[in-house]
Amino acid sequence: MRYEEKTKLTIARALILVAILISSPVLLIAGAPIRHRYHRYIYRDEAPPILDKKQGRISIHWFVVTNPLLEWLCWPTESLARLVSRRG
Repeated sequence: MRYEEKTKLTIARALILVAILISSPVLLIAGAPIRHRYHRYIYRDEAPPILDKKQGRISIHWFVVTNPLLEWLCWPTESLARLVSRRG
C-alpha cells in the first residue's frame, strides 16, 4: 500500500485489530511461539521490506508488528518462556 492511501490504511488497521481480538484466546495461550515464528517469516532474507520510505510503500505486516494489543496478548507466554529458560 502507499502512504497516501489513507482509507486503505485505516481499514487495514481496523481489520488487523479485529483479527487480533478474534485470535486473542490463542494468543494468550501460545502467543510467544506464534509471534516469534511470524517475525522470522517477515524478516527472512528474501522478504521485501515492511516499510519502504523511498518508494512510499508500507506493508500490512508493519501494522501487525507494531500493534500494542498483539504485544500485550503475547506477554504472558513470553514472560513464562523467559522464566523457564532461566531455570533450565
